[in-house]
Amino acid sequence: MAQDDTCSNGKSAYPSDCELTQALLERARNRQEPTERGYVWKSCLNKAKGLKLFLLDVDGVLTDGTITYTHEGNEIKSFHTRDGLGIRLLMESGVEVGLITARGSEAVNRRVQDLGIKYVFQKVKNKREILDTLLKELKLQPSEVGYMGDDWLDLPILIRVGFAATVEDAVPEVLQVAHYVTKRKGGRGAVREVCDLILEARGAGKVLLEKYMQA
Repeated sequence: MAQDDTCSNGKSAYPSDCELTQALLERARNRQEPTERGYVWKSCLNKAKGLKLFLLDVDGVLTDGTITYTHEGNEIKSFHTRDGLGIRLLMESGVEVGLITARGSEAVNRRVQDLGIKYVFQKVKNKREILDTLLKELKLQPSEVGYMGDDWLDLPILIRVGFAATVEDAVPEVLQVAHYVTKRKGGRGAVREVCDLILEARGAGKVLLEKYMQA
């Protein structure tokens, strides 16, 4: 792929590969502009700007909440690839990512291995205790932590962290306390939406986009 910003002018009536590439790059850059961001998105940028740790629930957030069992009794979960890239981008920008879930699943183990997520807590009965442990170990303030959950078990964390996010189809009690509610449902790119918000708040979105487009 061409990496310079200009293309030599040819005599052909058809655009060159270079010109086509530059047009695609420009279109992608324009799409990155937050022209369609609403008031709530913009109001959350300051809350997300100083995050050093972003924690996530799994069922209903990284997945659509559906649990499928095979005839052998194994559990199947489906994850969205865009959510995965969003998590990678966050970590690449300097934000640590962790999962806290009440259930235990080999599918989750496989997913965190694929993404390289460092902090993973499964079969958790009290999520607030996990938050307190991480704050102490990482020497963080609650204002430096973001959390995304969708149900009652997530409320003790959501009401304490600096940035609380949830999905469009969360329970009403969570919708009431969240700073940001995604336009997408859990397991359908909702996590990527929040990752994009955090990246924009940190001023890292455009830099990372350029990096990936030059690869």
